[in-house]
Amino acid sequence: MKKTLSLLLVIVMLAVSLAGCGGIAIDADDKGAQINAYITTEIRDFDPANVMLDDSATKVFNLIYAGLVTLNDDGKVEYDLMKKYEIVFDERLEENKMYITLEETMWSDGRALTADDVIFAWKRILDPEFDSSAASLLYDIKNAREVKNGNCSVDDLGIAAVDNYILEVRFETATTDYDKFIERLASPALVPLREDVVTRYEDWATSSSKMVASGPFSVKNLEFNKGFTLERNTYYMRNREKDNLDKYVKPYKINVSFKLDLEEQLQAFEEGTLFYLGDIPVANRADYKSKAKATDVASVHTYIVNSENELLSKPEVRLALSMALDRQAIADLVVFAKPATGFVPSMTTDKTAKDSFRKNGGDVISAAADLEGAKELLANAKVKGGSFTLSYLDGETEKAIADYAAKAWGELGFTVKTKALNNTKQLSNAYNDKNYDIIAVDTQMLSKDAFNAFASYASTFSGMGIDIQNGNYDIVGHVSGYASEEYDALIENAYAAADRKAASEYLHQAEALLAKDMPVIPIVFNQDYYLINKKVLSGQSIDYFGGKEFSDLNMKNYKKYLPVEQ
Repeated sequence: MKKTLSLLLVIVMLAVSLAGCGGIAIDADDKGAQINAYITTEIRDFDPANVMLDDSATKVFNLIYAGLVTLNDDGKVEYDLMKKYEIVFDERLEENKMYITLEETMWSDGRALTADDVIFAWKRILDPEFDSSAASLLYDIKNAREVKNGNCSVDDLGIAAVDNYILEVRFETATTDYDKFIERLASPALVPLREDVVTRYEDWATSSSKMVASGPFSVKNLEFNKGFTLERNTYYMRNREKDNLDKYVKPYKINVSFKLDLEEQLQAFEEGTLFYLGDIPVANRADYKSKAKATDVASVHTYIVNSENELLSKPEVRLALSMALDRQAIADLVVFAKPATGFVPSMTTDKTAKDSFRKNGGDVISAAADLEGAKELLANAKVKGGSFTLSYLDGETEKAIADYAAKAWGELGFTVKTKALNNTKQLSNAYNDKNYDIIAVDTQMLSKDAFNAFASYASTFSGMGIDIQNGNYDIVGHVSGYASEEYDALIENAYAAADRKAASEYLHQAEALLAKDMPVIPIVFNQDYYLINKKVLSGQSIDYFGGKEFSDLNMKNYKKYLPVEQ
């Protein structure tokens, strides 16, 4: 811990420092509570397409971007931007069409949010040159898969704007499960985006002056290494002529500062100048386990293995690396996690929209290490060691796990260098460019349904688009380089299955094959955890993906805590 005198000065001045220098502008009129909260580690990239790599980003994105629907913490669909949907039979085409009616709301700059914003975001994900594992979420749409694989034009995609607030969707087959399609639209990767912003500004996702928000808050005063403000979006679902400022969003501002390290954030929370703490130093977590609120989320801390690396190209080597890890010990080390005993967590559904894929399938990965078994696998593969680099997003949890893994793999005879990537932008660049040997990411479940999680490992479902060379193109498979005809066939069968129950058999076989080939190494099932000052704050929750719900966050006697103008 840093010197007591300097820390006390920091704590005393925290509210003011958050309101000044690169932070909060003092308002002449009282517009509501201004809450000092450390939500999560620093985010450098606010592009929803990259949210699937970092559970820290997932915690914040739903505060900024609204989706058509959301999944609450019980996994139930709740409408957000979508007002209603209906299925209408088109007699001329002899097919059913879905008509999605949007709520009349605006972006944070006052422009109407329309069906064209949904269409742009979805076409962006399905662009053959755009990498996104979320693409398979949209494959029920007519021609979506053919568009992504470069076999037809994006203009052939079965979506159109009937008017500003009605979206028409045509489907690939007559047997589409419409409820499952709507459920998939809750993915944070599918939120509407503004074409004029995304295409005009290269830095739109890293500059608060360029970003526009569709959700309850907009990003203000973003300064990397310093902080940002989430300010009430006064246009969100609100009739500005009739509704009170706080009708849909209670807090005026949520002030997030990165000027303090985690130990200082913890002490600020204990001193009562920070009211919400979304991370705790690893060394202190055991002491706060009973005080923190911990919840399972749809995310797995995963090591992606570059199978194009000659040393890591054999399944036996990747499996040996996995077997050498004591996942229970890792979960105990980081406290707020559970050992990953499979590729998807327990909250991912299976034969119905309510049961658990993990419970039905059991453990396909051992929580305990088997060092002797790992050594035997390496001996059979005639691999005696070698060197590689393990890259991870710089953070206490990620570092603790990486250091543990490097030590365990050292006992197998490997020389492992750990490399901290400074921010989420570096992480996404290294991931997408395949500039790694092994890289740590938080694999966010694409949807509640297990299919999309497993589909990303299949060649034509990976979402990685196509590679164009000299006028020819190849479909790009999973980012790890994993390619298996047997696996692809299982996913094709699951995709063609009549219902969830029929698909389940193929998906469990697919997971068993992944556990044998180990293109990625699941480490722990992530949990969301936080400390909250219950005497001051109430009314917060999280969604299925771990996103924070702060629209109803209430601060008792908030005027007592307003920044003092200097």
